[in-house]
Amino acid sequence: MSKKLLVPITLLLVLSIAVGCKPAAEEPIKIGLQAPITGEYAYEGEGFVKVVELLTEQINEKGILGGRTIEIVKCDDVGKPDESSKCANQLVSAGVKAVAGSYSSTCTEPASVIYDEAGLLQITPSSTATRLSQKGFQRFFRVCFLDDRQGLFAANFMKDKLGVKKIGVIHDNSTYAQGLAEHTKRYSEEAGLEVVIFDAINPEDTDFKPILTKIDGLGPDAVYFSGYHPQGGLLLKQSKELGTGFTWVMGNACNNPEMVEISGLDAAKGCYITTEPLPKDIPGDVAKKFYSDFVAKYDEPPDSVWWVMAGDAMRVIIKAMEETNSTDSAKMAEYLHNEFANYPGVTGNIIGFDEKGDRLGTVHEAYIITEAGEFEMVK
Repeated sequence: MSKKLLVPITLLLVLSIAVGCKPAAEEPIKIGLQAPITGEYAYEGEGFVKVVELLTEQINEKGILGGRTIEIVKCDDVGKPDESSKCANQLVSAGVKAVAGSYSSTCTEPASVIYDEAGLLQITPSSTATRLSQKGFQRFFRVCFLDDRQGLFAANFMKDKLGVKKIGVIHDNSTYAQGLAEHTKRYSEEAGLEVVIFDAINPEDTDFKPILTKIDGLGPDAVYFSGYHPQGGLLLKQSKELGTGFTWVMGNACNNPEMVEISGLDAAKGCYITTEPLPKDIPGDVAKKFYSDFVAKYDEPPDSVWWVMAGDAMRVIIKAMEETNSTDSAKMAEYLHNEFANYPGVTGNIIGFDEKGDRLGTVHEAYIITEAGEFEMVK
């Protein structure tokens, strides 16, 4: 071999070895998203996906933990508790480092047991049942507010703002709805209101006229429904058809424009909703920027408060990773319990957690459905 060829070949070998020794880029950090992407609550689950994908794009533009990216692993629990357990096991097997979800308390409860056994950080955006944080799971957190606080707000709103004296309280036997109904009943009675009926519907039914007739015959001034928007829409529709004489007040799971579509505008207008502030009404620079970023990406506003709560669940997970320089759930949970405080959320309020993982403070408002079908805050 000539000397002229020897040098280039030697250089080529050196370069090849150098390239071969270059360390591979670290794999993306997997974060699980458990949500009802299909089924009755798909409106909320689809919104979760939109928000989390928007935030993931923004995070990946900068990188995290030395330039790594985030990969979202989605699982559709269809809003059913048995599917929720399957989702939790799937996400654990997929190697996620933390989970945002799920939507309903009925789904979050069985999943939380599985995530706890796997040692995974879980942050739910919207599961408000008070009992969820009473199990002693150190890696369970939520960025929403609890049902006992909403029950107190609802009781005071009906008494002080609506001036009612007799009420009915109806739920659907779900974890969330039954808990909220019980808290509302208790606080209403403590406030001096007479609860003339406390009962449950079967959410699988579609004909609620028998129970509506029974309720109307007891003469309540208002009826508080603590269940979800599909059944809320049917109750409004059939109540209008029967010509019942009471005012409807509903909980935050009915804070959903799909309810108006189900009931029809004529039946929905005048219904009150107790809820966290809607995205359009959330103050603060962080919240306003998120709102405008969402509109810029999707050409529509984030209409549901639970969508923006999903955003805060994701942002808190990322904050915990950055501050601990780790994806270890135990380290992240310890940080959230002991050091995390005064974090400005896209839900507008400073976020911090108590020893049970519950969000500190509470903010609820009342909305009325207007003649135009809009949700307008009651001043």
